[in-house]
Amino acid sequence: MIAVLAVLVALLVQVTVVNRFPLPPGGGPDLVLLVVIGMALARGPVAGAVLGFSAGMLVDLMPPTAHVLGQYAFVYALVGYVAGRGLGGTVPTVMLCVLAAPLLAAAVGWLIGDPRVTAASIVSGVPVTVLYSLLAAPAVIWLVTTSRSEEYAA
Repeated sequence: MIAVLAVLVALLVQVTVVNRFPLPPGGGPDLVLLVVIGMALARGPVAGAVLGFSAGMLVDLMPPTAHVLGQYAFVYALVGYVAGRGLGGTVPTVMLCVLAAPLLAAAVGWLIGDPRVTAASIVSGVPVTVLYSLLAAPAVIWLVTTSRSEEYAA
């Protein structure tokens, strides 16, 4: 239940605050991705993949959608699985997943023929998203994993 609530809160904050706040140079953190990574670290690869798929479907359905349905579901499911494996500890796992997610989303978009996926859009968009996501990661991962440990205490 905590995982669902965390994803919904992250999605609402993403759409209503982060996407509307003009951050230089025109990007922002991916809060839903960070919640998926944090929950996957706490719950394991299978739960991470399921939560990632579900969160990705919500992202795919949330307006304004300009991509193919299921694109982010696939990306977040794969990232949730990798994060749940906890490859090399928490910090390297978070860094790997935050870097891999936008690159994987761009690769999937390119494979399905999305005309918005160009070398210029990747070079300009991916580093900004990765940087802001890495800056937000400590707070979001801490909040998600803290709520998970409180769930066990109750």
